[in-house]
Amino acid sequence: MRREGAPKERELLVGRIIDRPIRPLFPAGFYHEVQVMASVLSSDGKQDPDIMAANATSAALMLSDIPWGGPIGMIRIGRICGQFIVNPTMDELSLSDLNLVYACTREKTLMIDVQAREISEKDLEAGLRLAHPEAVKYLEPQIRLAEKAGKQKKEYKLSMISEQTLEKVSNLAEARIEAVFTDPSYGKFQRGEALDKIGQDVKKALEEECDEESLQVLPKAVDTVRKRVIRKRIIAEGVRVDGRQLDEVRPIYCESGNLPILHGSSLFSRGDTQVLCTVTLGAPAEAQRLESLVGPPTKRFMLHYSFPPFCINEVGKRVGLNRREVGHGTLAEKALLAVLPPENDFPYTVRVNSEVMASDGSTSMATVCGGSMALMDAGIPLQHVAGVSVGLVSEVDPSTGEIKDYRILTDILGLEDHLGDMDFKIAGTRIGVTAIQLDIKPAGIPLDIICECLEHAHKGRLQILDHMEREISAPRTQDDRNSPRLATLKYDNDTLRRLIGPLGALKRKIEEETGGRISVSDGTLTVVAKNQSVMEKVLEKVDFIIGREIEVGGIYKGVVTSVKEYGAFVEFNGGQQGLLHVSELSHEPVSRVSDVVSVGQQLSLRCIGQDVRGNIKLSLKAVSPRPEADVKGVVEGSVPVNKQATDVWASVGDVSNGQNPELPMRKNETPGVNSSTSSTPAVLIRSAAECDEEEKASGFSQSSKSTLKSTLASKSNSKPKKFTSQSDFFSSTNIQKSTSFSQREREELAECLFGTEDGDEDNKGTRVEAIVSAKNLKLGTKVAAKVYQVRARGLVLDLGGGIRGMYRFENNEKKDFVVGDELLVKCSSFTGKGIPVVSLVDS
Repeated sequence: MRREGAPKERELLVGRIIDRPIRPLFPAGFYHEVQVMASVLSSDGKQDPDIMAANATSAALMLSDIPWGGPIGMIRIGRICGQFIVNPTMDELSLSDLNLVYACTREKTLMIDVQAREISEKDLEAGLRLAHPEAVKYLEPQIRLAEKAGKQKKEYKLSMISEQTLEKVSNLAEARIEAVFTDPSYGKFQRGEALDKIGQDVKKALEEECDEESLQVLPKAVDTVRKRVIRKRIIAEGVRVDGRQLDEVRPIYCESGNLPILHGSSLFSRGDTQVLCTVTLGAPAEAQRLESLVGPPTKRFMLHYSFPPFCINEVGKRVGLNRREVGHGTLAEKALLAVLPPENDFPYTVRVNSEVMASDGSTSMATVCGGSMALMDAGIPLQHVAGVSVGLVSEVDPSTGEIKDYRILTDILGLEDHLGDMDFKIAGTRIGVTAIQLDIKPAGIPLDIICECLEHAHKGRLQILDHMEREISAPRTQDDRNSPRLATLKYDNDTLRRLIGPLGALKRKIEEETGGRISVSDGTLTVVAKNQSVMEKVLEKVDFIIGREIEVGGIYKGVVTSVKEYGAFVEFNGGQQGLLHVSELSHEPVSRVSDVVSVGQQLSLRCIGQDVRGNIKLSLKAVSPRPEADVKGVVEGSVPVNKQATDVWASVGDVSNGQNPELPMRKNETPGVNSSTSSTPAVLIRSAAECDEEEKASGFSQSSKSTLKSTLASKSNSKPKKFTSQSDFFSSTNIQKSTSFSQREREELAECLFGTEDGDEDNKGTRVEAIVSAKNLKLGTKVAAKVYQVRARGLVLDLGGGIRGMYRFENNEKKDFVVGDELLVKCSSFTGKGIPVVSLVDS
């Protein structure tokens, strides 16, 4: 719609700002309809036009022939770094901790509207006293304008009650009305029924007398008698309708979490006023979009106030926006907005819904209290905010119109609001005020009385806060049952476009299948889910489409794409491929890979490492519980003969803490755990198939050295250097006493390596490396190795430290080797991919 339609929320609020100071200045008995239309013709966006609209309304009424007791002046006061600013710009207002709108006549205050960030009563009073003389400056120009161009005021017939009618109604009803008001046992509805009955009896008496003049103004006359009775009793005796003292707060009952399935909820009762507040948390993208001349384009915190007819025992329709509901909801929203955590710390969109269950005064302040408790019940960290309404009953000198006596009432009833002079709503924390709304009925109240009310409201607010903190004093911890989850992930824009899909089809599909919400901004993906289960489903689908940063120790879900004899290839994390080696399938020996996994099977796997070429290593047994017998039977540093190696791609780098230097450690990973699976191998064979390819590419040398011996039991005539002792050698290498060497073979091997017992130095050979790493594995290095696989054209040897080497058979060489045979080999060359080629140490 490009044409202007019905007024939106902002227009209604500005209309209330204008109406509240204008209305009290019309003369008593003036019931003619008056309409003022304030249209914004142009705006530079730097100033909010609401203040100018109110002053323009006052000027228009001054120029008209309508009887009105103006002019008024309205002004806005801000405060930045402790300095008050008159009529701040929108940019200044965004930095201000005070937004004070003040309207007055030359002598008296008419209207106050405040939004603040816990400003003290003392500072607020200073702002009010600054605002009054500044607002008065707008009066004189309007008076001069009216003198030059104003119309003559018309004489309108005022609907006044004659003294004779008022006296007659008073004689019939005053005593009975006073009896009702002095009985504190009456509740709101019982008192209303009793007063209605008195009115009906007075009507019957006047009908019998055929007094038509009095019957026409009877409701107004009865209401005037009620007002006179209650005000006289409060000023003379200091006792209120329900028997309370002037500064006494009604009994309070409150509870939080009363609707456990919701994100947050609370019930707040004060006397006969009761509200039910609920909180819903949503994604940042669900913030309300605003269309306004000034101000932010979106609003992430919303409070909606609902006043259904049943709360006052009435029947009525609910149609469209109600000015009263919008105004009360905005007041409570401003009161709570000051204590919400910053958007960077708490990015949720928050909606509070307040349902008035029963009303007997100050439901907007009850909404503030209930909303604060519901927000805390939803797990939002904040300080409690409470609100209380302060009233005024005054006695005016008829000759001068000045107030000669008054009483300030704390926590007013609906009846005291109706029959009193003022409804001064003040909300805040223990630290200071967050919101104020002042509405009055007479033609202004002195500012000194207004400032005095601030202290009364502060005392009442502290009493209410005590009750609220006894019910809930800290944000509830989130649980999987009903607490929403929010995750913020960073991706490049190309990746995000791939996630959204054509016209957002892929994004909508994910949301429909999981129930979560996804929002995308520049380089940021935000996921909101109603609980942890939904969040995991959304992240799983996001990971499968676009993936996330691979972390060693991270658990990923993938699908088996192919099965080989040496393992299986798995697609995971947005289309990435990883190898699940046969040795990582199970803690038990696996004869065939297809016995454990099959193509299309979904698995949860742990990333145990990544080699220098970026190949990702996955493990199924790392996420499976290890049999207790295996845990007890494995000796640290050993390689069991009858089992596959624990980690095919163990690290060969000297990484002190055992972590992969190229991959970040997960936050929940304990340093030192699974360190052998967390390191980046420097030299490795990725699969047996790669060995075959290497053999075909490089061929076999026909000039190989002497025939391979079946075991290391054959004595070597080389001259190894002497270890400190035999035990030192066995403890420093991967050869353990539990291997397949016989005692005789071990003695011969020791003799070969260390020399004879007489210490003959001639029998000592070159040095045998005990601990193999990428640094000390060089040409000519002798290594105690073990047969890892027997191939058609050679052997795959485990050189220790996760390094695999190759030995190539000669033409007529004996090939009766078995997995686990232990050999003494020497590094003779390296392949193009860095794989060591070894030869047997000759006897």
